[in-house]
Amino acid sequence: MIPRLKSNFDKEISDRLMSKLKYKNKHQVPKIIKIILNMGLGLDASDNKKIKTCIDDMSLIAGQKAVPTKFKKSISNFKTRKGADAGVKVTLRSNRMYEFIDRLVNIALPRIKDFKGLSDKGIDSSANYSFGIKEHIVFPEVNFDKVDKIRGLDITIVTTSKTKNATFELLKEFNFPIKTKKTN
Repeated sequence: MIPRLKSNFDKEISDRLMSKLKYKNKHQVPKIIKIILNMGLGLDASDNKKIKTCIDDMSLIAGQKAVPTKFKKSISNFKTRKGADAGVKVTLRSNRMYEFIDRLVNIALPRIKDFKGLSDKGIDSSANYSFGIKEHIVFPEVNFDKVDKIRGLDITIVTTSKTKNATFELLKEFNFPIKTKKTN
């Protein structure tokens, strides 16, 4: 079954973006390629039980199995060893990606305490958008009673956009609550 957001993108959003961004070809319209979810564990990375709990939580949030990440090199000031566990990540593509965006925008972000919108400064030079969530328990899939510690979560949305403005317009069409600074 095709996700609601994907069919909405194919039928309506791409046409609106074509006219807004003044593109002549529908293949120029920016698309979301993948979404990367990352959860750093910090001091808890040495405990296998906590890593397993984080993998289970991320798997519930993403709907796909999470994998542990490793440190690439040793840094004595941060007390890290090469090859030791650093965190947990998931990369979402295709239908699962659209389903995650739908749940993120419509369910998880509105549940954040004192939420005023996402920052418009999260778009990098490659026209990808990154932001963080301080509490992973805003997702309804995670059972609050079974969580031993509330952890943060980094989300990166990789797009085919060439400019920051195109990425901003794409995310606005997907109803991302991005706040903009008002100039007087």
